[in-house]
Amino acid sequence: MDLDLAGRTAVVTGASRGIGLEIVCALVAEGVTVVAGARTPTDELRALTDRVVAVDLALAGGPEELIAAALADGDGIDLLVNNVGGNPAPFDGFLSVTDEHWDHVLELNLMSTVRATRAALPSLVQRRGAIVNVASANAHLAQPVVVAYAAAKAAMLNLGKALADEFGPQGVRVNTISPGPTLTSLWTAEGSAGAAMATAMGLTQQQLIEQLPAMAGMTNGAMTDPAEVAALVLLLASGAAPSMRGAELVIDGGLLKAV
Repeated sequence: MDLDLAGRTAVVTGASRGIGLEIVCALVAEGVTVVAGARTPTDELRALTDRVVAVDLALAGGPEELIAAALADGDGIDLLVNNVGGNPAPFDGFLSVTDEHWDHVLELNLMSTVRATRAALPSLVQRRGAIVNVASANAHLAQPVVVAYAAAKAAMLNLGKALADEFGPQGVRVNTISPGPTLTSLWTAEGSAGAAMATAMGLTQQQLIEQLPAMAGMTNGAMTDPAEVAALVLLLASGAAPSMRGAELVIDGGLLKAV
């Protein structure tokens, strides 16, 4: 399938590793110029695009700085991928979560999306572009250990539908992708949340990665490859399915069972 993406310009947030890096890689392979934002850019990211902006997207002004850099040379924006996010640490239920943690998680996951979208929309409207928000299957799972993160991602689903309704008539397609457990450094890196979980369960990280799909009830028996999420971004960016407006595409290996 010819996705007809060559020559377009995309902005990707949280692009340094994991899902974000795979999204950049997939877009570049299709001939897209990518402006990538990350707090700590990696060598792998810089090898893919020379338009990298080192910026803290959790801070007010950070997303706006990234969008301004994308527009600085006169090019417009055809695609905004709001991918940045994360949950700094699991907690022992609601009462253990401080205001500071709530603020950080909401700023990183929700407000970064709000701010980047607000800054990019004039150009996206002009070019009849697309927005793809990366949420999480946790938006549907009321898990106390990630209560703030899950709430932020649930808010992203609502935001995506509201944006699709308001700006769809102006030609902007807005959709959301919700990945389940995905094989990134969140699970594999030393000192990561995956490492802490493995230690708490008396497992090695590799054992946790191998056993988690069964423990979580995932029907495919494996964590999602970040490249699978990137493939969905390409589909939504391409306009191959122009009637998809305000949709949520869940890619979770069969984790979610509710209708």
